[in-house]
Amino acid sequence: MTAAPALAGKKITLCVAGSIAAYKAVLLARRLLAEGAELDVSLTASARAFIGPATFSGLTGRPVLGEMFAPDQAGEPHVVLGKASDLVLVVPATADALARFAHGRADDFTSALVLCAACPVLAAPAMHPSMWANPATVRNLAMLATDGRIRLIGPVAGAVASGDIGMGRMAEPNTIFDAVLRTLTERQTLRGVRLLVTAGPTTEDIDPVRYVGNRSSGKMGFAVAERAAELGAQVTLIAGPVSLPTPPGVTRVDVQSAESLRNALWHVLGGDLGGTDALVMAAAVADYRPAAASLTKLRRSDAPLTLELVPNPDLLAEIGRARRRTRPVLVGFALGTEDDADAVVTARRKLADKRVDFVVSNHADESIGRDDIRAVLVGPSDEEHVPFGPKRALADRILARVGSELAARRA
Repeated sequence: MTAAPALAGKKITLCVAGSIAAYKAVLLARRLLAEGAELDVSLTASARAFIGPATFSGLTGRPVLGEMFAPDQAGEPHVVLGKASDLVLVVPATADALARFAHGRADDFTSALVLCAACPVLAAPAMHPSMWANPATVRNLAMLATDGRIRLIGPVAGAVASGDIGMGRMAEPNTIFDAVLRTLTERQTLRGVRLLVTAGPTTEDIDPVRYVGNRSSGKMGFAVAERAAELGAQVTLIAGPVSLPTPPGVTRVDVQSAESLRNALWHVLGGDLGGTDALVMAAAVADYRPAAASLTKLRRSDAPLTLELVPNPDLLAEIGRARRRTRPVLVGFALGTEDDADAVVTARRKLADKRVDFVVSNHADESIGRDDIRAVLVGPSDEEHVPFGPKRALADRILARVGSELAARRA
C-alpha cells in the first residue's frame, strides 16, 4: 500500500517578495506540490521584476495572486486565504517585507494576508548582510519576536548576490521544506509558547584584538532553540560569538559582551517580564570584564601585564529577583568540575540564590564543545539524571520540564 504524500490535504499559501532569491521559491513550490500540498502563490509587485507569474501558474494550475482588489476577483482573497490556509510562507522575505510585518502594514496583498492569517506564518529572510545587521532590521526582528506570530527560517551565512559574504543568505529550499513539514506534521507540544534562549559565550574586550571570556560552543543552547521551534514554540535566540547556523524557525539576536546580552534580554523580556513565557539561560556569561578596555592594541613587552577585572552583572539572578509572578519559567545552567554529588549541591544552591525553577547541572569535560552530554536536572526537591546522549536529547528533557512547569501554572 502506497503511503499518502506528507502534505496531502494541507493548504499552503506561498508569498514571494522581491529578491534575487525569488527563483528558489520555484524549487520550493515544486517540492510542496510533489508532497501533495494545495498551493496558492502570491507575488509582490517587486517580485514580478525577478520572476513572472506564468512560472507559478504553470506549476500550480491556479491564477497567481498579488493585487488587493483585482477587477476579476470577488470579495477579499487575502481574508479568505488567511482563514483557509494551514500555513502561510513568505519566501524570500526581504527587509522591506519584515518591516511591513513588524509594523502591521496592510497596503499590499502579502502584508494584508500575513496580518489576518489565522495559521502559522513562516518567513525565510533574504537580504544583504549589511541590511540584516542594520539597527532598523534588528529592531523589526525584535518586534516580530515579541509578537510571536511569525517564525523565521534562517538566514544563513554565505555568499549573497553581490559576492559579499555574511549573514543574510536565504536558507535553501530543502531546509525550508523541512521546517514546513515539521510545522504541519509534528505534534506541536509547545505551540503558542514564547521561549527565550541564550547560547554561546560572551567576550569582554581587553583591547581591540584581545578579550577574556568563557569556553562555549553554543551547541546546547542552539539545540534547545531548534527543538523548541520544531515543537511549535515562538523562539528568540540570543547568541554570543559562535559560528553555528540559525536553527529554522528561530529569531536570532547576536551579542558579544555580558552587557550587550543584558540589554538584549531586557529588550525581549520587557520591564514587567511579560515578553516571554520561559527563559532557558544556556549562555556561558563571562563572570568578569576588564575594568577599562584599551582603545588601542596593548603592545607586548618583557614586563608583566596586570589586568584589573571587575564583576559582570549576574543576569539570571537579576531576572530572578525581578520576577514577581510565576512567569516566566526560569532555567539556569551550572557548569562545574566537581563530582556529581557536589555538583547537585552547587546546582541547588544556585537554584535558591538566583530564584529559578530548575538548574541543568553538567560537567565541563562532558559538555564543552561536544555534540553529546550528560546532565542532571535539579529542582527544589528532585533530581532527573539524563545519561550521555545527543544534546538534542537533553534539549527534549529540558523542554518537557518547561512544558510541565507552564502547565502547572495554568492549572
